[in-house]
Amino acid sequence: MSYLFTSESVSEGHPDKVADQISDALIDNFLAFDENSKVACETLVTTGQVVLAGEVKSKTYLDVQKIARDVINKIGYTKSEYMFDGNSCGVFSAIHEQSQDINQGVDRASKEEQGAGDQGMMFGYATKETENYMPLALDLSHKILQELALLRRENKDITYLRPDSKSQVTIEYTDDNVPFRIKDIVVSTQHDDFGPTDEAMLAKIKEDVIHILIPRVIEKLPNDIKALFNNNIVYHVNPTGKFVIGGPHGDTGLTGRKIIVDTYGGKGAHGGGAFSGKDPSKVDRSAAYATRHIAKNIVAAGVADEILIQVSYAIGVVEPMGIYVNTYGSANIDKSDGEIAEIITQLFDMRPAAIEDRLKLRQPMYLETAAYGHMGRENTTISKTFENVDGSKKTIDVELFTWEKLDYIDRIKKAFGL
Repeated sequence: MSYLFTSESVSEGHPDKVADQISDALIDNFLAFDENSKVACETLVTTGQVVLAGEVKSKTYLDVQKIARDVINKIGYTKSEYMFDGNSCGVFSAIHEQSQDINQGVDRASKEEQGAGDQGMMFGYATKETENYMPLALDLSHKILQELALLRRENKDITYLRPDSKSQVTIEYTDDNVPFRIKDIVVSTQHDDFGPTDEAMLAKIKEDVIHILIPRVIEKLPNDIKALFNNNIVYHVNPTGKFVIGGPHGDTGLTGRKIIVDTYGGKGAHGGGAFSGKDPSKVDRSAAYATRHIAKNIVAAGVADEILIQVSYAIGVVEPMGIYVNTYGSANIDKSDGEIAEIITQLFDMRPAAIEDRLKLRQPMYLETAAYGHMGRENTTISKTFENVDGSKKTIDVELFTWEKLDYIDRIKKAFGL
C-alpha cells in the first residue's frame, strides 16, 4: 500500500534561524582570526532584543554586537515596523571563558589525540531519490523557501514579502518506496498589511504563491521531479490567515531548535545535538558532517540505494565507541550491514581531529550552513571578508560544504569490489 511522508523547512527569517545565523557568524569570526578557537555560542532573539551566551577559548576578541547586527540586517530585518531590526535592537552578551574541566578532555599535546568535545551519537543519511542524495520532501521544502527569499530580495514580481516564512511538502510513495506524486504543499509567509481586506490580501498571496513562486521552483528541477507536480496538489497558503506579525517579534527564537530542518526532514535519524554555534571540536557538528559524507559517497558508489550511519563518542575519548549501519534492505552487494560498517571503519578515520582535517572544518564556513539545511548543499569555494575590532580586514577563500564532496567513490568501489 502506498504511504505519505512529509518534511518541513523554515526560512532565514524564521526566529530560530535568525538565532542560528548569529551563532554561526560568531563561530566564523572567531575561526577567521584564530582557527584553534573553541566556541559554544547560543543566541536568543525576541522583540527588539538579542541575547548572546556561551563559552569561548580564543586568542581573538570580537565586536559581537556588530556581528549580530550585520547578520540581522542581511537577513532583511531592517524596518522598525518589524519590531525587530538590526540597527535598533538591543544586543546583550554573556559570553565567557570555556570551562577548563571540558577543555582538558579536548586539547592534547598531539592534535591527532584530540578527544571528543562531548558524548553522544550522530547520524548521517543518504538516498538515491534526488540528485543531491537528500530526501525529496525536505529538498523541495528548502527550494520553495530559497526561491521565496529570491523573490523577496528582487522585490519586483512580489513586493509585499517579509523575511519570516515556512514550507511543508507531503509526498505519496509507492510500495517500492518510490515517490510518485506530490499531495500537499504548505507555504506560510510573513507579509505587509496591504489590504484592502484580509480576504483580498490572502487571495492575492495564494495566487502569487501558486502562479509565481511554484513555477519558478519547478523550472529549476530535473525532469523526473517536475513530473511529480500536477493540478491535483492541494496548496495551503497562510492557512491560519494573515501573517503580518512575525520574526522574533511574533515568536522568540533560539539556537538549535530546528535540527530536523537542518538534517534530513525526519528521514533516517538524529542524535539530538544541534550544530549552529559550535566549533568543529564538538562532535555534535563534525561527526554529523562526517557521517553524511560517508553516507553520500556510499550511495553514490552503488553500495546501497539508501543508508543510515551512526557514530558515537564519549567525551574526551579519541576513538568512537562504534559505527552502526542500516541500509534498509537496499544494499546492492552480498554483505550484511555489520560487514559494511566494518569496511567503513577501515576506510574512514573517525577520530575528531581526523574529521576536522579531512573536511577542512577549521575554516570560517558556518554562516552559510545556518539556513536551508546543512546537508545536500553545493560544495563550492567563495571569498569572505572579516573585520577585526581594530578595523583591520582579512579576506579568506573558504570551501563550503566539504562533506558534500563525492571524493571517496573510487576508494569505496575498490573496498567493496564494485
